[in-house]
Amino acid sequence: MQDIIWLNIPLIEWIGYIASTIVLISLSLSSLVKLRVINLIGSAIFSFYGFYIGALPVGLMNMVIVFFNIYYLRFLLFKNELFDVVRANSKDEFLIKFIQYHKKDIYRFFPEFNLSFSDDSQILLALRDAKVAGAFVINNRRDGSAEVVLDYVTPQYRDYKTGRFLLRAYQEKYVREDIKYLYCQTNNKSHIAYLQKMGFKQSREEDYRLQLH
Repeated sequence: MQDIIWLNIPLIEWIGYIASTIVLISLSLSSLVKLRVINLIGSAIFSFYGFYIGALPVGLMNMVIVFFNIYYLRFLLFKNELFDVVRANSKDEFLIKFIQYHKKDIYRFFPEFNLSFSDDSQILLALRDAKVAGAFVINNRRDGSAEVVLDYVTPQYRDYKTGRFLLRAYQEKYVREDIKYLYCQTNNKSHIAYLQKMGFKQSREEDYRLQLH
């Protein structure tokens, strides 16, 4: 491998650079699960690089990091979390403070969102192990639909579990027979990917819809 040269740099050095880059990228991620997965990949490559060049401290240290990542990933992915939901209203002081604290991140996905809720807004706060993980705001319409005004999950809980829980909680608690589908309008690619994971499909009107019944 030392004999393979690309851009005047041996292939093994490229592997070291790639491993360093992957580890660096992992440290920039807010989701704990994604951070652990990407860091695991980077550490595994770095461990191989260290052993290959004979740098045992580098190889051994990154091997230990690999095992740490596996341990914590197992904990994050398979631990039994307690989910709960709390109904809020537009004047709820905690809700307002929660939205204001996360407003920059919220505007990334909902740039037109504001705190002027309608009288028929359904507002839910998701709890994971007694910690607030997200907010869900729905405006019911008279045409058998309901608009998703806000479906926000804090960065550390963006593993789709919270989103699925909020949708299920909404359906179980608040969906009436005249609400046939939810819809959401967005151009944000990350948000579109999330909606599709939740089962939303693009409609002819260029919004994204989820059939409820």
